[in-house]
Amino acid sequence: MDYLSELENKSIYIIREAYARFKNIALLWSIGKDSTSLLWITRKAFFGKIPFPVIHIDTSFKFKEIYEFRDKYVKEWGINLMISKNEQALREGMNSKKGEKFECCNALKTEALKMTIKKYNFNALLLAIRRDEHGIRAKERYFSPRTSDFTWNYQNQPAELWDLYKSQIAEEQHFRIHPMLHWTELDIWKYVRKEKIPMTSLYFAKGGKRYRSIGCSPCCAPIASAANTLEKVIRELEITKESERSGRAQDKENTYTMQKLRSLGYM
Repeated sequence: MDYLSELENKSIYIIREAYARFKNIALLWSIGKDSTSLLWITRKAFFGKIPFPVIHIDTSFKFKEIYEFRDKYVKEWGINLMISKNEQALREGMNSKKGEKFECCNALKTEALKMTIKKYNFNALLLAIRRDEHGIRAKERYFSPRTSDFTWNYQNQPAELWDLYKSQIAEEQHFRIHPMLHWTELDIWKYVRKEKIPMTSLYFAKGGKRYRSIGCSPCCAPIASAANTLEKVIRELEITKESERSGRAQDKENTYTMQKLRSLGYM
């Protein structure tokens, strides 16, 4: 078995374990490379049809290419999509220019996610985070409990040994399930190549620039790059020393912004 198949098999095992253990589960899809790969693997885990909802937390400030990609593949893949927005915050004018980026992310992403969990009583969510992407995510577990107010105690995570995962849940808790913690950015792109997974065009260079990490358009900056094909993206990643999230504004604003956001319930 090749390396990518081993990565895929472990992810499928975790996805199926989560589905078997939790009654009301959903998958978060940002339409980025990681979550689209997780969506692909989840479809494979259930023979082409995901048996639970897929949630897109929509801030209303995503790239138009993200919305176009989402709408196309929701239909093509038969996805039960739920679009979640913090409508009140948007009506009140919340955006990336109002206060710190932290406030905008917390209102339009974290609070929108909290409202969705409460409304539909989800007790587990599948997310496509990776340990190599950000220092605070390296502290995560595959099965990660959240408290009744959705906070994450990153200093007190359950041990996970020999593929044994904590899944006992109190009535007021929910779990974040991370089937792709063991993947790297380069693994993702090699898997995309192997599986021929479609990806939004934002990842491929135009005019000497491309996006390496995508989200809300006001908070993402492209990197200088000539990688306009999948093969060139892979070659670029094999030699680059630049951080994957160097173009994300919320990461630059404060060293501990991501840790603060995740402790409050952010993805």
